[in-house]
Amino acid sequence: MSLTLLSLFIPTFFLVSITPGMCMTLALSLGISIGVRRSLYMMWGELIGVGLVAASAALGVATLMLKYPDAFTVLKLGGGAYLIWLGIEMLRSRGKLVLKEPGETQEIASAGQLALNGFITAVANPKGWAFFVTLLPPFIDSSLPMAPQLSVLVLLILLLEFSCLLIYASGGKLLRHLLMARNNVRLMNRIAGSLMICVGIWLALGK
Repeated sequence: MSLTLLSLFIPTFFLVSITPGMCMTLALSLGISIGVRRSLYMMWGELIGVGLVAASAALGVATLMLKYPDAFTVLKLGGGAYLIWLGIEMLRSRGKLVLKEPGETQEIASAGQLALNGFITAVANPKGWAFFVTLLPPFIDSSLPMAPQLSVLVLLILLLEFSCLLIYASGGKLLRHLLMARNNVRLMNRIAGSLMICVGIWLALGK
């Protein structure tokens, strides 16, 4: 691939990824409630979803998806409602994504549940599909084989996305430590739950 294209591609997609969005807000929320290490499961699911969307956009599948927005409706509403429910549970200091008060039994969300949260958030976002359809093709050289270029670009996208997710989750962990130092577990659960609800509403109502 052209080094000139890559030198433009990397900062462009980093700036896009680091901009606050659904997935970054989800990473921040989980960083607060369950820490960076367990948030990695959500990140794996989110990266699989982003990779699928990016590859589909490059291959033209996303164009068809965007022509039939009703295809997103069930997934958007279902995924959004699920995330809102998780957020409400966190506000009530219940469920598997909250930090319990000292002496209380800690429930642990499974790796599969966390990965599914990330995957749904990435795949059910029409803006994500539209973004990749618009921004990815200009970085593909039609005179060169498609498969190697697409592999490199998707790999770079995943690395940049993963880096940004880690930054947000680490920010959530830092906030968690600050709140824990003041022994304010309930406030921490409320902040994380509110962020989760925002992601759910954003996903369900986003166009």
